Amino acid sequence: QVQLVESGGGLVQAGGSLRLSCLASVSIRSLGTMGWFRQVSGNQREPVATITSGGDTQYFGSAKGRFTISADNVKDTVTLVMDSLAHEDTAVYYCNAQYWVGGRRMSYWGQGTQVTVSS
Repeated sequence: QVQLVESGGGLVQAGGSLRLSCLASVSIRSLGTMGWFRQVSGNQREPVATITSGGDTQYFGSAKGRFTISADNVKDTVTLVMDSLAHEDTAVYYCNAQYWVGGRRMSYWGQGTQVTVSS
């Protein structure tokens, strides 16, 4: 069982920045991929950025060029720095961890943290 605890959400003005953190209950080096997703009420959860245990990153949609994902293997924390925030970034942001065990994909989610960007 993997527990993920997000922090760092809040209210910010458009153009501002926020830093989200996700603390894992296990060594993140044992996790295949960690990432951030977001969900607006009534919409599907969508990927924002991911990072593998090898350090490869991937960004999705409007996150490209504005957001930065990083991992701290000592603190078992994955961080998402969001710059140039826009109203459209308002959502609940979720941390996710995925890894494979015996051919089965395991996926865990944090409880989510609200990000609100005022226009």
